[in-house]
Amino acid sequence: MKIVLDTNVLIASFISRGACSELVEHCAQLHDLVTSDFILNEFSDKLISKIKIPHPEVEAASSLLRSYMTVVVPAALETPVCRDPDDDLVIGTAKAGKCRCIITGDKDLLVLKSRFEIDILSPQEFWRYENGQVT
Repeated sequence: MKIVLDTNVLIASFISRGACSELVEHCAQLHDLVTSDFILNEFSDKLISKIKIPHPEVEAASSLLRSYMTVVVPAALETPVCRDPDDDLVIGTAKAGKCRCIITGDKDLLVLKSRFEIDILSPQEFWRYENGQVT
């Protein structure tokens, strides 16, 4: 299945071993991951500015993500869907990549549940979803 991992999931997987890092590893092995330059740039910018990870480590992490993800240009949405325009770019990424779901910890996205036939799930919800259980 094609999946978009939102920036917050990628950051959580990078900064500590735990649920998000296991999820990212699992999805990288079993699914087709889709991203955009917007998501990768946001990932790099936040790691550098907010978490103070050294630039060379961030570049290496970003290159690794690019190596196993398909990078697409986010589809333009006819009208804004989210309060935060950046979240529309995440949805646009999933739409352009013909993804089945977005995995995120962003409450503004999670409240939508689904848009454009793309399910929006928390990392915890994804495990049930993947196993065919209703979220």
